[in-house]
Amino acid sequence: MKQMNDTFLRAARGEKTDYTPVWYMRQAGRSQPEYRKIKEKYSLFEITHQPELCAYVTRLPVEQYDVDAAILYKDIMSPLPSIGVDVEIKSGIGPVIDNPIRTTADVEKLGEIDPENDVPYVLNTIKLLTQEQLSVPLIGFAGAPFTMASYMIEGGPSKNYNKTKAFMYAEPQAWFALMDKLANMTVTYAKAQIKAGASAFQIFDSWVGALNIQDYRTFIKPVMEKIFTELKEENVPLIMFGVGASHLANEWHDLPLDVVGLDWRLPIKEARERGISKTVMGNLDPAILLAPWEVIEDRAKEILDQGMELPGHIFNLGHGVFPQVNPDTLKRLASFVHEYSAR
Repeated sequence: MKQMNDTFLRAARGEKTDYTPVWYMRQAGRSQPEYRKIKEKYSLFEITHQPELCAYVTRLPVEQYDVDAAILYKDIMSPLPSIGVDVEIKSGIGPVIDNPIRTTADVEKLGEIDPENDVPYVLNTIKLLTQEQLSVPLIGFAGAPFTMASYMIEGGPSKNYNKTKAFMYAEPQAWFALMDKLANMTVTYAKAQIKAGASAFQIFDSWVGALNIQDYRTFIKPVMEKIFTELKEENVPLIMFGVGASHLANEWHDLPLDVVGLDWRLPIKEARERGISKTVMGNLDPAILLAPWEVIEDRAKEILDQGMELPGHIFNLGHGVFPQVNPDTLKRLASFVHEYSAR
């Protein structure tokens, strides 16, 4: 077992660290030439079903960029087939679901996940990585109930989530039943990942920013409270992240979690002024990675200066790495974050 660099875990718990830890959402895959070569041969689901290959893809950015955490290579859709959702990830479109949820009966038909039998490949990948290959913490993850429900109701990606909201407003009983089923799936799936060796856990509520605060409090917050309360027992740092959800940052801060993920719309300084005292993660706009280095460095400095005012900052992007980003830029940025914050 390699010597563990636990800087990321300490920052997640709000402890003082020698430098600001950094990792990137979607660091595994996408912009890496080695990954693209693999993708010519295998689909995302095919890669995740092969633990050796999946571990390699997860490990690659840690070795190439010298980041302080690895995030498991998989998709938030991975657990859905086990509860009876017919999902396929189509190139250029994203997840497409052939049996969308339309009625209470559709919700009642959903099954339960048994991770050891349904997704053993995910757990085997985690074991491979954490027992033999990584010298940094591994972050496990899952999609949050709203985001999962949005795909399940819309039948695929959406720009406005009209069908999802209509279902939520028109069928509140069915909605809460769906939230409960997805919460149970999330907790069971998360606990299995942690038991297999993940030493932090992130919940992606990618699209929940489509809701206003009042609807979040009514339709979503109780289920998130339940998930994080149950996961708190696992004693690993818990992270929350969504895009375009700055108006919900204080709602997340209220939940029993450790790290509030910020996208690029809410400066860290402003988040702190709004009373967010927990560790924050973020929040360089990933589009800036396509700008000249001077611009990237200036923006990174600004984020680090704000983040370093209090203990508890993890440097990250405000969303995932684009395929067009040069891997050398990510490596240079990680090195800059380490050097600048250590001074």
